[in-house]
Amino acid sequence: MSAILIRSARVLAQDGPIDACDVLIDGCIVHALGQLQAPSGAQIIEARGRVLMPAFIDAHTHLCWAGDRLDEWGQKRAGASYLDILKAGGGIMSTVRAVRRATQQQLSDDIVQRLEVMLREGTVACEIKSGYGLDTASELKMLRAIAEAGARSKVHVVPTACIGHALDPDTPGGRASFIAHIIRETLSAVHAEFPNVAIDAYIEEGAWSLDDGIRLFETALELGHPVRVHADQFNALGMTEWAIAHGALSVDHLEATGPDGICAVGASDSCAVVLPISGFHTDQRYANGRALLDAGAKLVVATNCNPGSAPSSSMPLAIALAVRHCGLTPVEALRACTANAADLLRIQDPMFPIAGVIAPQTPADLILLRHTDERELAHTLGGNPVDLVIANGQIVAGG
Repeated sequence: MSAILIRSARVLAQDGPIDACDVLIDGCIVHALGQLQAPSGAQIIEARGRVLMPAFIDAHTHLCWAGDRLDEWGQKRAGASYLDILKAGGGIMSTVRAVRRATQQQLSDDIVQRLEVMLREGTVACEIKSGYGLDTASELKMLRAIAEAGARSKVHVVPTACIGHALDPDTPGGRASFIAHIIRETLSAVHAEFPNVAIDAYIEEGAWSLDDGIRLFETALELGHPVRVHADQFNALGMTEWAIAHGALSVDHLEATGPDGICAVGASDSCAVVLPISGFHTDQRYANGRALLDAGAKLVVATNCNPGSAPSSSMPLAIALAVRHCGLTPVEALRACTANAADLLRIQDPMFPIAGVIAPQTPADLILLRHTDERELAHTLGGNPVDLVIANGQIVAGG
C-alpha cells in the first residue's frame, strides 16, 4: 500500500479547521498533518483548498430489506398516516412479507449494492438492523445476510438485532403469543449465534408497548446484550426514561420527547440519535437537537435508511435537514455523524476501527469534498458533494 499525500486542503482536524494543510497517509494511518514533503513513490492529490474531513458514519439504518413500499407512499400522499398504515397491516409488515420470501443471498446482494451507493457519498461505516423478519428463522437470515454483506463490502458494518420491530398480526394466539415467542425463542436463538449483538425494539402505538419492550430488554440485558431503542417517534410512552435508566447505548428518534425527557437524556450516558430524514418523509416532525445538545446530550445524526419512513442513505441530506429542522449548527451536525457516531458504534462494537476524527496516528478514513467551506454540506441540497473517499488508507471512490 503506497503512501498518499493530500496537498493544500482545508482540513477539519480534531482541534479545528486548518487551511492550506497537507495530510500524509501511510498504510492505513494518518501519519502527519502540516506542510509536508511527499515520500518517494507517494500518490499526490492536489486538494486546492477543498475540505478534507472525517468520513461519514451512519449509526442507525435498516439497510437489509426486500421489496418496496411505493404503493403505501401513494396512500400516504392521499392522507393516510404512518401509524394508520402500520395498524392496517401495512408499513413494516409489507416489508416483512417480502423479506420472508427473499433468500439470504438476495438480501446480502441488495445490502452490498446499497453500501456501494453509501460509499460513493462518503459513508465508510454504518450500523444495519434486522427487524423485517419477526420470526426466528427470518431474523437469523437477516443477521447472517448483514454479516455476509459486511464481509464483502469496503464499508464497515455493525449489526443490530431489532427483533422488537413490529407485531405480526398473523401469529396464532395473537399479540401475547407473538411477544412471548420473540422473547423466549427468537432472542435465545440470536443470543446463541450472535452473543454480543445489540438488541433493539420499536416502542410505539401499534408496535411494541412499553411493558413488552421492558420484558424484552430486561431479558436481553440479563444475557449480556447491549440495548438500543426506537423511542418517542410519534408518542412519548415512557421508554426513553426507562432505557436511559437501564444503560441503553442509545435512544433513537425522540421527535415526541418533551422537556423533562430531553433533560433526562442530557444527564445520561446514552447517546441521542436524531433521524431528520424520517420527519422530512413522514410528518414534518423533528427531534429538538438544539435542546438535546444544550442539555448535555451526546448527539448523533443518522439517516435511518429504510424503504418506508426514510428512503435515503444520504448523510449530506441528513446533515442539511438536521441544521434546518433540528437546530444544529453545521459544525455540530458534522461532529454528530463523524466523531460522535464513531463513539456510539465503538461502544456497541469494541472492535470498531474508525475514529471519526483526523489526527496523527488515527485510522485514515477521510473524504475530500468538492466544497472549500464545510458549511456548504448543510447549505447545498442535492447532488454528491464528495470528490474522493479514503477508507482504511485506500482510495475506494472518486480519485
